[in-house]
Amino acid sequence: MASAYFYELLTSHTRAECDQDHINLLLSSRADTPDRTDFILGRSPSDPLPVMIDEAKRLENAGADLLVIPCNTAHYFYDGIARSVDIPIVHILRQNAHFCRWLKLCKVGVLATEGTAFSGAYERELSACGIECVLPSPDDQRLVSDIIYRQIKRGKEPDIDKFLGVVSRLWADGCERVILGCTELSLLNRTYHPDPKLIDSMEVLATAAIRLCGKEPIGFSDALASFIPESPITRKESAHVSQ
Repeated sequence: MASAYFYELLTSHTRAECDQDHINLLLSSRADTPDRTDFILGRSPSDPLPVMIDEAKRLENAGADLLVIPCNTAHYFYDGIARSVDIPIVHILRQNAHFCRWLKLCKVGVLATEGTAFSGAYERELSACGIECVLPSPDDQRLVSDIIYRQIKRGKEPDIDKFLGVVSRLWADGCERVILGCTELSLLNRTYHPDPKLIDSMEVLATAAIRLCGKEPIGFSDALASFIPESPITRKESAHVSQ
C-alpha cells in the first residue's frame, strides 16, 4: 500500500496539464521480499538484499534513469543496491535530513521500525546535518512497532490515540519536528492528518523525486514546495570521486 500511495503522491503532486506532462514510471512491488527489520535484528536469516538488487537491475535494464525506494528500513541495504546499478538512487533518509536542515531545525524526533531505529541510520544522517536525533523510549518504540506491523500492515484500524501519545512525549522532550520515518506511518498521516508539525518521509521523497525528474511539485506545504533536494550520484560518479 505504501508503494501505491507513493505513486498517488507523484501523480497528484506533479504540475501537469495532460498525461504527457507526468513522470514516466516503472513500479516494482515485490511483496515476497524478506522482511527487512527481521533480518536487521537477527530474527530471520532471509536476506532481502539479493531480491532488491534483482529488482533494481530489472528496473535499470527496463530503462529507468532514477530509482526511489519508498521504504525507510530498506535503506539499511542502500549501499549494496547502489553498488549493483549505474543509475542514481534517491536516499529517503538523507533527503529528510536535508529537509530538516532546510528548515533550520536543531532537534528532531523519529518514528520508525525497530530495524531503522536499531541501525542508527537516522541518527547518522541527521547528525551529518548538525541535527540532534531523538528516538522513542523502548516502551514507545514497541507501541510504534505494533501500530506499523499489527495494525497498518494488517489493514486494521490504527490506534491513533496511542500514536499521538508517543508523538506528545517527543514534543515534551524538546523535539521541534517529528519525522514519520516509516512509509506505513505515511498512510496514517494521509488518513488522519494528526499534526501539521509531523514530517512525512514519503512526502519528502516524492518532492525530491518530482524535482529530480525535472518536474514541478505542487500541493505540498510551502516549505516542501521550496525545498531543493540533494542530487544523488551514480556508481560511476562515486568511483570517479574515490579516485
